Order: sequence, then C-alpha cells, then structure tokens
Amino acid sequence: MGVGHKPEPNAADMRRHAAGFVAHATARNRLPLDYTVASLRVADFLVDGLRKGSTDRTSVAGALFGIGAYVGEVLVRRAGAVWVDFDAAQRAYFGQPTGVRMPDGRVWNPLGKVVNRFELGREESLQTFYLTLHGRGGDRGKGRTCAAL
Repeated sequence: MGVGHKPEPNAADMRRHAAGFVAHATARNRLPLDYTVASLRVADFLVDGLRKGSTDRTSVAGALFGIGAYVGEVLVRRAGAVWVDFDAAQRAYFGQPTGVRMPDGRVWNPLGKVVNRFELGREESLQTFYLTLHGRGGDRGKGRTCAAL
C-alpha cells in the first residue's frame, strides 16, 4: 500500500462508516439522523447543501460517501437489506465496491444514488428512492412512516 492510499470500503465496514458519518454530522448540529425513512429527507437536504457549496464532486467525496453509507444503513435497518461486496461485474456496472442486497435478492447502490443526487439534484431524492424501492422486506421498527414530499 502506498502513502496516501486509502483502502477500498467493504461491506463489513459500512455500518461503522454510517455511524461515523452520523457522529460527525450531529456533533455540532441537532440533525435527526436516526436511521428512519423520514431521516432520508435530511440526507437529501445535506446533499443539497453540498451542491450549493461546491460543484466539484471530488472536494465533497468523503461527505458523499458518508451520506451513502447512511442511506445504505437505513435500507439495512428498515427494509431488511444486507451490505454486500459487489462482484467484478457489479462493480463495473455500479461504479462502487459495495452496496446492499434486498430480501428478494436484488442489489442496490446507495453510494451511487447519493452521487446521482449531488450531480442531478432534487429529481434524485433519497427519500423517494426508499419509498419506491423494489424488494423491501417490510419496514421494521418505529419511524416507518414519513411525511409526503
């Protein structure tokens, strides 16, 4: 491994990445990042704020990764998904090393979905992504309802 080389994220570490993002994002702010479906609206607003502050995706890549890990963890906790490492074909297709597998076997790319939100804006809502997601195993626990967009 060379100096400055950052290891590629893997499925086993994604829960930790999501928790780190939440700790960092809520350290000075009282953001309701509680892994509920409704909190995905907050994630949308965070990406919108990044878009206003920078048009360069590279400069906000760490924040986008953290938000993507958070979105994926919401899928894990609320929709019955599990984090998976993508195989070579999936990595080529999604452009990411890891994603989630839904109870019906479909795989989704929350990291890429956040990048799309950054690049395309409001038409790529993270909350709408969850609400229209195929393959959910049923919402789990509290916070399963959310306000209309």
